[in-house]
Amino acid sequence: MNRRAALRSALEVLAWWAALAVLWLVLISTVDTLELIVGAAAALVCAVAAWRARRAVGGR
Repeated sequence: MNRRAALRSALEVLAWWAALAVLWLVLISTVDTLELIVGAAAALVCAVAAWRARRAVGGR
């Protein structure tokens, strides 16, 4: 993987993470520190899974 592809992949994971983190914040009723940490971690795991799934289907 060259530098440009790595940057594109990192930006894609970041975009997935941001979208999923916002979704998490919309769906929870109380926002405290623990909820933010759990939400950020869960969003990161799901963002990486979404990126890997898209690469698997797209073949790139």
